[in-house]
Amino acid sequence: MHEAAAKPFDARAFDRSLAQAADLLPLFRATLRESREALRLRFQNDGDAARLVHAHAALVDALLVRVWKRHLKKFPPRVPVTLVAVGGYGRGELHPHSDIDLMLLTERGSADDLRDFAEHLLRFLWDMGLEVGHSVRTLRQCAEESKKDITVATNLMESRLLCGDRALHARMREQIHANRLWPSKKFFGAKWQEQIARHRHFNDTAYNLEPNVKDGPGGLRDIQTVAWVTQRHFDTASLHDLVKRGFLREGEYRALVRGRNYLWKVRAGLHYLAGRREDRLLFDHQRALASQFGFRDRRGILAVELFMKQYYRTIKELQLLNEILLQHFQETFVATPRAKPQPLNRRFQARHGFLEATHPKVFERSPFALLELFLVMQQHRRLKGVRADTIRLVHASLPRINAKFRRDLACRSLFMEILRQPRGITHELRRMNAYGVLGAYLPAFGRIVGQMQHDLFHVYTVDQHTLFVLRNVRRFAVPEFRHEFPFLSDLIQHLVKPERLYLGALFHDIAKGRGGDHSVLGEREVGDFCRHHLLSDYDTRFIQWLVRHHLVMSQTAQRDDIFDPDVVLRFARLVGDQEHLDNLYLLTVADMRGTSPAVWNAWKGRLLSQLHSATTRLLRRGIAQPLDVEAHIADLKRDALTHLHDSGLPPERIERFWADLDADYFLPYDAESLAWHASSIAGAAAAELPLVATRWSPELGGSEFLVYAPDREDLFSILTAGFDRLNLSIVDARIHTLRNGFALDTFVVLDHAGQPVSDPRALVHLQESMRAQLLDPKPGRDLRGAPLMRALKHFPIETRVHFTPSAKGNQTIMEVVAQDRPGLLYQVSLALAHCHANLVAAKVSTYGERAEDVFFVNTRQGQPLTDAEQMKCLEAEIVRRLAPASVTPATQSLQF
Repeated sequence: MHEAAAKPFDARAFDRSLAQAADLLPLFRATLRESREALRLRFQNDGDAARLVHAHAALVDALLVRVWKRHLKKFPPRVPVTLVAVGGYGRGELHPHSDIDLMLLTERGSADDLRDFAEHLLRFLWDMGLEVGHSVRTLRQCAEESKKDITVATNLMESRLLCGDRALHARMREQIHANRLWPSKKFFGAKWQEQIARHRHFNDTAYNLEPNVKDGPGGLRDIQTVAWVTQRHFDTASLHDLVKRGFLREGEYRALVRGRNYLWKVRAGLHYLAGRREDRLLFDHQRALASQFGFRDRRGILAVELFMKQYYRTIKELQLLNEILLQHFQETFVATPRAKPQPLNRRFQARHGFLEATHPKVFERSPFALLELFLVMQQHRRLKGVRADTIRLVHASLPRINAKFRRDLACRSLFMEILRQPRGITHELRRMNAYGVLGAYLPAFGRIVGQMQHDLFHVYTVDQHTLFVLRNVRRFAVPEFRHEFPFLSDLIQHLVKPERLYLGALFHDIAKGRGGDHSVLGEREVGDFCRHHLLSDYDTRFIQWLVRHHLVMSQTAQRDDIFDPDVVLRFARLVGDQEHLDNLYLLTVADMRGTSPAVWNAWKGRLLSQLHSATTRLLRRGIAQPLDVEAHIADLKRDALTHLHDSGLPPERIERFWADLDADYFLPYDAESLAWHASSIAGAAAAELPLVATRWSPELGGSEFLVYAPDREDLFSILTAGFDRLNLSIVDARIHTLRNGFALDTFVVLDHAGQPVSDPRALVHLQESMRAQLLDPKPGRDLRGAPLMRALKHFPIETRVHFTPSAKGNQTIMEVVAQDRPGLLYQVSLALAHCHANLVAAKVSTYGERAEDVFFVNTRQGQPLTDAEQMKCLEAEIVRRLAPASVTPATQSLQF
């Protein structure tokens, strides 16, 4: 038994009670509950997770053994049986709500011989409150299953005798010994591949918003992988034996144990907060753990962000130790022991395919080699990595990266040379970050390492997001990834100096977490870097401009009417020339794709592409020559008629249809879309009205709906209610009123997963459903009755409404910022109807938990909003309708 269990569980007192009890189950149940509560209170006071997990295992040991012995007497099995703890419980480590894995071991026989005994035993254990997982195996089955499945072999390898035949358990351990089933080399290879696959499941990063403490990269499973390999090869469960054998240094061992204990503490806290087994560091628990562990808000940084920063930095250190040890193991188990080193230069050589320093004092004699190492890795593609001893030398030499080091021309030149290499930029900057070199050389980058952004939009820490953005930029330049973004891959080949784009990516978010505008602060930071690294004044200004304006293209495409010539002209004046535009376009796509897997979709890609194309045309024509709108519309009509040549529609009928529309109708659409509208509407019979048409193609980025129906004041509300009932999200809406009393409305929608609906049968069903909605309107969902996603509950967003005149002054731009929820646009439509305002167009953008929607509105008379009372009405009604259910009445009036 563990001494740590003495206070929570008094064995002598329990045995006295046991001898007097008539009914054993209530006593066992109460003792387990009370002892676990005592452990919880002690952990709450001292935070000692190592003490907790061992004490909890000891508690369960004590109770299990007593239950086992009594059941053996009461329900004697037909064959001798031994009770064995396996898995984490076998190691004597048990978190508050972890499963208790048991094996019933026999020399021979079958499960039938133990069925009655096992059923009574397991039922008692579950009834007393133990979550037990079990298996029944003979000696032969242990060997057979271990040979087939490395997971079984691993579980049995760390098994522990609880009660029964000690010799039988020893024979089982002997049968699954390394020399028999899984030799060290084979075992190591399987475990390494297992870790690679597990990391890939988490996108090869531990720096997610809700990381997995156990299975994520750098988590407890990585530490256990090292322990398993150690046990398999050296036949010892002690990690400290790695120090004796030269695999770890004493300081590294202490860091490993310190990191493990910290993760144990976090995991135990998670189990207690969730009241069940929970290994994901969910939003539900992050703030509570931060408070429980003593973190407080500081200088504008939330306590939860400080807590998560410590977590991420712990993970980073553990990942490095894991790399060092696995690389050591690979050399021991896999590499040819007599391989001679191959010189690469005076400071580095290759051994077993790994880079190593030629001398232990190489960084002392030549500090610049701390950067040269990564350049050498780029230039020698056959190298698989860096040897463990060299990684240690790098880590020990980090204090040499000081102000003098940063002033050294050789160091500055090496860093720029790394960025100018044709390959390996992303890999080596990631390696620099992992080894601590990048944060040491660029102190501003060091400050964002592990920096969390506590929202749903940014799913990675700032440093990992930055490296993802750089990776995305580099993928544009790699031929094998050309199929992802063909146009952007062609575009990057024509950049004058790609390193300017790489530096823009590296510095675009470098000032996050300081307060103030990170774009402005980042502009200053990258300016200092460029001047320090002797870039030309022009290149310096170019990169500063990229960092300063890295959000502008995304905001313009998603928030402004990019079919308004004045909007495009304003954007073109900002970029100034094609080189600035192309760099900004590439950076914008890379940034959006690196923010979150859910942020990027084909619709946003289309918006950016349209803005880039429109701006390119304007730059070629000359900013001083604005678009001739009449000539542009004439060209569109001519091209649309060409598309309609084989439709059978007389041109006169099409012209009559167009005559009922204002000039503003033509600007947002291309000729092919205009032809689709005309063929659908001008060719429709009266019985087909109201008309709903749908289409999809990969270029659209969404599923498009065309609606042609008699105009009415509540038409937009009817349509948004219909889309809401179909669980479709509107990302773009355009409303056109014809002179004949009809309305022509177009919508681009995505499904609940943020993807277009492409299946033709599904589109026909949706088309029929929307037509039925027009004929017999039904209300949409009650926003306040709809449940919020789990994560959204932790990021309440205050609803804000802001009004500004449009560029031409003929409309009013109404911006709505609110918590994203199903049916949000429908509620806004009801507010517009309530306050007698018309919608002209809408652009819907979602940033994690925050919806930022832009509505172009006017009065019933087609004029911009000027009445302060009408704007107050809209603001109050939108805020009321989008308020959380907890602060508003549960019902609302929905009438058409």
